[in-house]
Amino acid sequence: MLKKTGLFGLYNSNRGSEEHWGKNCFNSSFPTSLASYMLEHKKKAIYLTLKPVDNELKVVSEEISIPDVFNSGQKKLEELFFSFESKFEPYDKYATDMIDGIDLVVKDLEGNFLSPLEIKLTVMPDSTTFKKPPSEWGAEMVIRSATTSYCALGMFDSVATEKDNIREIFENVCAGIQMWDNDFEVTHNIPKICQALNVFEKRYWKNQSPLLMQTLWKTEGQSPILCDDAFDIVIWSNFAFSRLFIDSAMTDKSKKMSRPMRSTARLARCLWELSKSNKIRLEDIYRQMAYGNQTDKEFSISGTKWRSYVNTPRLQNLAVKKESLERIIDNDSIEKLRPERRFDQTLYFARHTETDRKNKS
Repeated sequence: MLKKTGLFGLYNSNRGSEEHWGKNCFNSSFPTSLASYMLEHKKKAIYLTLKPVDNELKVVSEEISIPDVFNSGQKKLEELFFSFESKFEPYDKYATDMIDGIDLVVKDLEGNFLSPLEIKLTVMPDSTTFKKPPSEWGAEMVIRSATTSYCALGMFDSVATEKDNIREIFENVCAGIQMWDNDFEVTHNIPKICQALNVFEKRYWKNQSPLLMQTLWKTEGQSPILCDDAFDIVIWSNFAFSRLFIDSAMTDKSKKMSRPMRSTARLARCLWELSKSNKIRLEDIYRQMAYGNQTDKEFSISGTKWRSYVNTPRLQNLAVKKESLERIIDNDSIEKLRPERRFDQTLYFARHTETDRKNKS
C-alpha cells in the first residue's frame, strides 16, 4: 500500500508525512511533488543547456523529460526514493573531507543513487520585472555554495577519464597561483581563469547533466493571486548554470573580488586539482577562499538577469495550470500550510477561493 503524504508522488522519502510542511522542507517537497506530477502526466520541463553557437558559448532552451532529470529510466514513481538534504555518495570519492548535502538525491528502492539535484522555488515576476510586460517577467535566484560545489563535482565526474587533458587546460594559469586565498592575486588572474573554463566547456559541453531544478510559480504581478498557468520547472544543466557566474566574472572590471569571480575561481581550482589527483579538499576551496564574503551564500541573480538566460515562449504559458493544484496537494493538507509565508499564502487562498466557488455553483 502506497504511503499517503498529502503531496503527489512522494510515496518513499526520508521525510515523514508531517515533515513536508515546514518552512525549510516544503520549499523542496512541493517542487519534487510537482516534478512527480509532471512525470506521471508526461509533461517535460524546460531544460537550459550550454552549446557553442557560432563558436560562442550560449545558454539555450530545450525540453527534458522528468525521468531524464531523475535519471530513473522506466521506473515508476512508487519505485523511487526521494532523499532530501542528503549527500550524493558517489561523489565522496572525490573529496578528502566531507561533501555537503544537496536538496534532493533521487535513488531507487534498492538504494542505487540516480541523481543529485539542487532545488529552487521561485516566484515570477520578481521585484525587478513585475512592472514590465508579462513577456519580460523573470524570477530571482539566490545560490548557495553547495550548488557550485556539486556543479564542479558533477562536471569532473562526467569527464574523469579525460583528467590529463583537463589538467593541460588549467595548468598554465592555476599552477602559477601561489595563494588561492589572496584576493589580489586571484582577481588579477580571473581573465585567464575564465579563458581556461571556456576552453574546457567548449570541449566537453556534451557531457553536461541536470543540476538545478528551479520551480516557478507565477502570480498576477506582485499580488498573491496565482495565474491560470501557475507552475513550471526549469532545469539548469551544470554547464549552463556555470555561465551565471563565469559570464559575470568575464565582464566585471572591478579590481576587487566579486562573488561571481569567487565562484569562477573555485570552479577552476576544483577541476584543476581533481585532474591532478582525483581528490580535493572542499574545506580549502569553499571556506578558505572567502575573500571577506559570507561562505553560505554564493551569489544571487535578479529576475532581469535571469530572463536574459531563460529565453523561451513557454514562459508565456506555463505547463501546469492552477486547477492542477488540487491533484498535487490533497485538500486536507492545505490546512497544514503557514499562510504568513508568501507561497503558502498563495496556495492556501487559491484552494479556498476555488472551493468557495464550487460550493456556490
